[in-house]
Amino acid sequence: MPQLVIVAFFVFYALALPAQDKLRDLFSAKAPEGFVEREWTVDGVKRTALVRVPAGVAGQVAVVFCWHGHGGRAAQAAGRWGYDKADTTSILVFPQGLPTVSPLVDKAGRMPGWQTTVGSEGDRDIHLFDAILADLKKETRVDGRRIFSMGHSNGAAFSYLLWQARPEVIAAIGSVAGGLRGDSKALPPMPVIHVAGEKDPIVKFTWQQATFAAVKRFDSCAEEGKPWAKEGVLDATIFASTKGAPLVTAIHGGGHEYAKGSTELIVRFFKENPKPAK
Repeated sequence: MPQLVIVAFFVFYALALPAQDKLRDLFSAKAPEGFVEREWTVDGVKRTALVRVPAGVAGQVAVVFCWHGHGGRAAQAAGRWGYDKADTTSILVFPQGLPTVSPLVDKAGRMPGWQTTVGSEGDRDIHLFDAILADLKKETRVDGRRIFSMGHSNGAAFSYLLWQARPEVIAAIGSVAGGLRGDSKALPPMPVIHVAGEKDPIVKFTWQQATFAAVKRFDSCAEEGKPWAKEGVLDATIFASTKGAPLVTAIHGGGHEYAKGSTELIVRFFKENPKPAK
């Protein structure tokens, strides 16, 4: 299998440093009603996440992890992405990142983000994922076939990283302006929906196209896609998989933003792609 050619740094960085007014908005953002901030001590460090447990849902419950981009905040992502409105029946988890170096936009590592490779940062964020999920399973009837991960930019890249680190746990991945860092090692099949902007100045569209090609190889997807859905500014195409792990690409003409329609398409894709029953 040819080596996956993806520029090493591109997949992990979310936002250029915002203007002062946007920075104030970032720090003043409040999570929607129904979210509760929870704390965990992971590897001796206090970690937090905003968690929404749906009321009145009978039976087993899906869990969706939602990872903000580099420089982002959990409350801002929860408030702006509208996931709680598009999906009223899943447990939603918006973790908060820690200061992380981003060679493209934050070389000093002052802003929050997520580890960039398996093994980096002591696997702190993989351990956070494990700790949160373990507690949810103790407290709620979590559906082991419906544990999903999505995010924007650095958060999308971390979702791809969870494919590498926890493929037996994650049922499907949603990426907005992110990408897969990989090598010649094959990954087990994983349904993926990937939103990309053709004019993305940070995670170049050609880099994201390289991710599409890698996912198709890993998932044994058809080279030619078929129309799947339209939502907001997005026109989505599905590439069928002989392994039951389709790729959906949702393309728009913009840049690195969290494109309108992303959440609705990701929610639909996750509902259609639980892990196969054993």
